[in-house]
Amino acid sequence: MGSDGYLPLFETKRAKGRVLYRLFVISMFVAICLIWIHRVSYIPIKGEDGRWGWIGLLVAELWFGFYWVLTQAQRWNQVYRSTFKDRLSKRYEKELPKVDIFVCTADPVIEPPVMVINTVLSVMAYDYPPENLSVYLSDDGGSNITYYALLEASHFAKHWLPYCKKFKVEPSSPAAYLISKDDPHVANQAKELLIIKKLYEEMENRIENAAKLGRVPEEVLSKHKGFSQWDSYSSQRDHDTILQILIDGRDPNAKDRDGFVLPTLVYLAREKRPQHHHNFKAGAMNALIRVSSEISNGPIILNVDCDMYSNNSQSVRDALCFFMDEEKSHDVAFVQFPQNFKNVTRNELYDAALRVISEVEFHGLDGCGGPLYVGTGCFHRRDTLCGRKFSKGYKSDWNSENDIKREESVHELEQKLKGLASSTYDKNTQWGKEMGLLYGCPVEDVITGLSIQCRGWKSVYFNPSRKAFLGVASETLPDVLVQHKRWSEGDLQILFSRYSPAWYAHGKISLVHQMGYCAYCLWAPNCWATLYYTVIPSLYLLKGISLFPQLKIPITEREIERQRWEVMGEDGRWGWIGLLVAELWFGFYWVLTQAQRWNQVYRSTFKDRLSKRYEKELPKVDIFVCTADPVIEPPVMVINTVLSVMAYDYPPENLSVYLSDDGGSNITYYALLEASHFAKHWLPYCKKFKVEPSSPAAYLISKDDPHVANQAKELLIIKKLYEEMENRIENAAKLGRIPEEVLSKHKGFSQWDSYSSQRDHDTILQILIDGRDPNAKDRDGFVLPTLVYLAREKRPQHHHNFKAGAMNALVMYILGDKMTHFV
Repeated sequence: MGSDGYLPLFETKRAKGRVLYRLFVISMFVAICLIWIHRVSYIPIKGEDGRWGWIGLLVAELWFGFYWVLTQAQRWNQVYRSTFKDRLSKRYEKELPKVDIFVCTADPVIEPPVMVINTVLSVMAYDYPPENLSVYLSDDGGSNITYYALLEASHFAKHWLPYCKKFKVEPSSPAAYLISKDDPHVANQAKELLIIKKLYEEMENRIENAAKLGRVPEEVLSKHKGFSQWDSYSSQRDHDTILQILIDGRDPNAKDRDGFVLPTLVYLAREKRPQHHHNFKAGAMNALIRVSSEISNGPIILNVDCDMYSNNSQSVRDALCFFMDEEKSHDVAFVQFPQNFKNVTRNELYDAALRVISEVEFHGLDGCGGPLYVGTGCFHRRDTLCGRKFSKGYKSDWNSENDIKREESVHELEQKLKGLASSTYDKNTQWGKEMGLLYGCPVEDVITGLSIQCRGWKSVYFNPSRKAFLGVASETLPDVLVQHKRWSEGDLQILFSRYSPAWYAHGKISLVHQMGYCAYCLWAPNCWATLYYTVIPSLYLLKGISLFPQLKIPITEREIERQRWEVMGEDGRWGWIGLLVAELWFGFYWVLTQAQRWNQVYRSTFKDRLSKRYEKELPKVDIFVCTADPVIEPPVMVINTVLSVMAYDYPPENLSVYLSDDGGSNITYYALLEASHFAKHWLPYCKKFKVEPSSPAAYLISKDDPHVANQAKELLIIKKLYEEMENRIENAAKLGRIPEEVLSKHKGFSQWDSYSSQRDHDTILQILIDGRDPNAKDRDGFVLPTLVYLAREKRPQHHHNFKAGAMNALVMYILGDKMTHFV
């Protein structure tokens, strides 16, 4: 405490062990230099094997050394921050500035509306005066489903916010809280929790139902005029500005169930036209900055991605400690919180948690001028985002400079401000160049943060013990690769753009700070040296040439081990070993699969030659159709298969079709009996009109009305016969029994008299069409194929060997006594 009684609102401490770490870094640099000297000293002479490989490794090692030096800028002077929120409350509780919170979403499919409103509700529930809080949702998808979800959230907030305030809820996302919350011990809270849970689940169901149907319920559309703005909506990339103030902080009736003021809540879908570039997230943020400046004009802006919900209701107060300190805050432009994720484990494989960045590197950048702006979880001064340069002696007047007094109605204000979000507003202005987020790069957040720091401002990194925001990290390799590709491409573009930290930031920020930025910009090029270092030495080893000195350097091994533990953690060792085993297996399995691809051949046939030589000598063909369960394999489906193979373009006297019914179902037998009658009409029709496919069901569904009158007439008869047969079979299947008149007419059903169950019955064998019978002919007088039903004997004490047993029974039957008795 100074003589004037000043107590700081935040404290900065340097990392412990800095001297030891710097000594270690110096020793590492000496070791790297010795490796370079060794490489240069022992370059193979011209014409000697391995010369170019050795030189290539020297270049790669020079690159690694250079890149390693850059990364030390992020570790050289690590600092850690802590805040004193009690002092902030004591001094400024009645003078706290307005805070505008921007939540950004772009696609209601990838970012479900329920997830979006959970983030919105979590930031609305901050422990902060609600009259000073305004939440803006930017919907770049322009979805009326997302708007409907926000409308529902505005009603639910009247119950959720007082509950959060009363019971100091953490986290303040309803979904996260209700999943993690055990039954409270206090009876009053338990009762209120049940009400909240019911309200949330009802709201969630309504939103998810609307999302599944792809439309908002009619009664909601007619009740809320806001949906009329979608009348002129063409597509996600072609629509007018849609602006809706759902909760107006000026409205004395905008209160929760306990009578307290609610935060302002605004929905914005900026105008989009195909002929105008929308500049992605940067364009959306700039539209929000302009619109919010006319509604609430909070001097502090927080922006979060829609999947990063608030996990700490004190985050706003933490950030304000860095902005409102009387002596140390005048040059702070933005406060960056780390990106933390709820779905990563301690030993996750792809470092999606970004632990090295959040736990090490950003603390180092904070010690040399401030971290990067990463596009989410960041509190900004509004005027720095709008292009203000830092000047000595600058101090913010939080209470007066941004106050807005308006008398327009909500509707008038909405109509007036739509122009600020038009697709052409940025043209011929400084927006995207000197004001707002900068355009022209996939990682617009990084160049925006750099440009702010180059105007003389600093940033602060704050990593509290209770994480401020929790999001969803990429969990699969494809998702991780897509994310890293975007980051790598964007950072590399920065390196070669006018905003490159190498020249744009020269003289504006410290050299160490420049090096820290360059380490990220060179992330992508680093892969080439890594790829060379991993591939080329292995190829030379195949020739018996080693490109490495034959000695061990323990310090190098320790450095590699240290870097691996930073990412994997000590418990990740077994995960690492598991990955190695898995990769060995994948490699072995890949070799096996090549046997299937090594010598591919393609066959073609000459059926005309076959017919010419052997038409009168074609062999007999037996066709086995197998079924096992009339529920899983409906009888109608089974007989369609049977009829399709009976209709083969092949001499019918040489064709026999056998149905093996391992379910032993009299319904299946009845279906086959019906099919044997229908075949007398179906087979000549197929032969006459060369029907394809020859399954009746498939053919009748796919067949258009034929142009030939004769075929059209016959098709109607076939269709009627098939539908009548299908109805009889399906009715029998539904009732679970055969009609009495059919049972009495056909003696074959008597074989089910001794039937006990599907797993306990005698052999049931029925020759429904006998190819030897001169009367077994179709309606045109041609011979029909033989058709046989077989349900082999089953007993509980004997294993039936599944399909193999059924197939063997069919084979033995055919090899038996020429269609005589077989058991």
